[in-house]
Amino acid sequence: METQGRNHYHRGMNSIVSEKGQVTIPKALRDRLGIRAGQVLDFEEEDGRLVAKKVNPVDPVAAVWGILRFRGSSDDIIRELRGEADGL
Repeated sequence: METQGRNHYHRGMNSIVSEKGQVTIPKALRDRLGIRAGQVLDFEEEDGRLVAKKVNPVDPVAAVWGILRFRGSSDDIIRELRGEADGL
């Protein structure tokens, strides 16, 4: 049987918890999940398992809320976008 390199993992990917509670997420997982330096992760416990989820730092809807400055009703906006004449 061949021996594997030091970064080969059997049965999943392991990481050791440091004295400060820090762990290194294996590169293969970081790449697969698109986790980059500075990414915020939210940790939860689910049925005795530690689950980490990526957090979007800015809500995409909140990021664009209020960027359009238009005085009028939504009907006025639709009429203007469609180019309809007033009073129809």
